[in-house]
Amino acid sequence: KQAEKAIHQKKEQSKSKCRKARRRHINLVAEFNRRQRKNIWLETHIWHAKRFHMVKKWGYCLGNSPTEKCYRACYRAMTKHCLLQDLSYYCCLELTGKENELLKQLTQICSIDTGLTFGEACCLSGRFEGSVNLYRADHYPEDMLGPVTFIWKPRDGSENRQLWIWMHPALKQDVLGELKAIFQCSEPEETYIPEPATTSVQEEKQMDVVLSVGKKRKKEDKEGEKAVPVKKIIGDGTRDPFQSYTWISQTTGVVISDRSMEILRYRLIGPLSHSVLTETLKAASLQTV
Repeated sequence: KQAEKAIHQKKEQSKSKCRKARRRHINLVAEFNRRQRKNIWLETHIWHAKRFHMVKKWGYCLGNSPTEKCYRACYRAMTKHCLLQDLSYYCCLELTGKENELLKQLTQICSIDTGLTFGEACCLSGRFEGSVNLYRADHYPEDMLGPVTFIWKPRDGSENRQLWIWMHPALKQDVLGELKAIFQCSEPEETYIPEPATTSVQEEKQMDVVLSVGKKRKKEDKEGEKAVPVKKIIGDGTRDPFQSYTWISQTTGVVISDRSMEILRYRLIGPLSHSVLTETLKAASLQTV
């Protein structure tokens, strides 16, 4: 009995890795991918996580309030310098088709009485971004969906145009359903199922390589350098990665694509915003074939 009691009381060997092992690139990427299964991280998540209290909303992990008293610094940047905000969690829907067909159907979910529409001349050229309030089809002024912003791709000579509509993630499903209804888009017959970022079996193998007792870690790490998991996020917080993200209309020829988390979006506030952009972005030289 004493021997059995001693065996039960014996502590199991701790499987927690040291900090050096946890900070290896292969382990960091695998851990980050595992933590993003339920709530998607933005590209600036690591920076915000060190300085903000993070909250989980709309399927994303977002910075809510700063950990330090930096309100004065932010206000100073807004009034005298430049302040950047990451709005990549906003959802983007791309409409591709003939310009006349797009404008004809989009008039059902907006009204001239509320202000600018998708057919405004200054916005239709693609030089400016517009904003509009969307409603259920032919239900104005009732059944409002919410405000969205849009921008047209400049004309390239063809009759097909591209329109990007940006909206809050809380409005995405309602707006997407209404767009599919007015353009008569059907679900694809074959749904594309992408490979997940890292499967649980792969992660377990990677963890077993490091946690194996009696083996040299450096040798195992060298063999696993080629199998470093790449940070690949499929889908976003408002869409299941195994659902389709493109819908085609057989009658109107319009294609609706979900571009959420594929196009990053940042907002610059302050008088020096334009100078920051000019110093950061360099115009590319046009080459004609």
